[in-house]
Amino acid sequence: MSKPIVVVGSINLDLVAATKRIPIAGETVAGISFRTFPGGKGANQAVAAARVGGAVRMVGKLGADAFGIELKNNLMVANVDTDGIGIVPTSSGVALITTDEDGQNAITVVAGANGHLSPGDLDGNLDLIRDAGILLTQLEIPLETVERLAEIASANEIPLMLDPAPARPLPASLLKRVDWLTPNETETCTLTGLPPGDLDRASLEDAAQQLLAAGCRNVILKLGGKGCYLALSDGTRRFVPAFTVKAVDTTAAGDAFNGAFAVAHMRGEDPVESAFWASAVAAISVTRAGAQASMPTAMEVDRFLDEMGSVKAER
Repeated sequence: MSKPIVVVGSINLDLVAATKRIPIAGETVAGISFRTFPGGKGANQAVAAARVGGAVRMVGKLGADAFGIELKNNLMVANVDTDGIGIVPTSSGVALITTDEDGQNAITVVAGANGHLSPGDLDGNLDLIRDAGILLTQLEIPLETVERLAEIASANEIPLMLDPAPARPLPASLLKRVDWLTPNETETCTLTGLPPGDLDRASLEDAAQQLLAAGCRNVILKLGGKGCYLALSDGTRRFVPAFTVKAVDTTAAGDAFNGAFAVAHMRGEDPVESAFWASAVAAISVTRAGAQASMPTAMEVDRFLDEMGSVKAER
């Protein structure tokens, strides 16, 4: 891989409470367990890519606290280059996560230091960013910073992958600079104005076409346990089904997909094959607790695909 993957995004500590079911508003439920995990969509994607063999660098912000030390060390252990990570005199970002027995989750994110990642920080890391083979970013950092990254990507002809989470409307000027847009169903509905909920095949096709018309070059709609739908600028339209696994914790499954897709893309694999391989990485991740802790290695992915092939052959 001649050029690195550069991730610009959030770094959080995840505070995870496991319960039988996620409480509704005003309700108190008894928890089963509590654990902490390194998280943040940016850091999750960086670790996911590094674990499966990508050369990864990260640009982000951490707080001057114990969480910040722990989070940076974790990235370094995962072989993520942390030279682009700055320290600010505030708390590091945190995510409060509740998971249920079916592996579903509800998440509240407090930006902390992530909210201090500014366009100026990107300009201060221009050499690092310009060296990227692909840029990955999300929306847990200020939108103006994401917009500046898109400008840099466009000016230097570097592909930009945007995970539009948390869900919010986005300006047309940003969408026109996105090479790979990867929303889940909730984010797709927010971006297109569709009513929230599960999308049928016709709605998926319409939503993808609407996002392409908005200027995105390629769209991958991530559909959780159903799979993903690809709508590419070359006219390709393809549904890639998910692997059937027992979910323990779906936190960061989408991040696992994005990081792995970027690695496969940088290896020169075509988008459909990249999505298939990334789906395997995401499937493994949901069988384990935690965000970054759930990311598999390339060897584990190969073994998983061999096992899945054996199961299909037996059927």
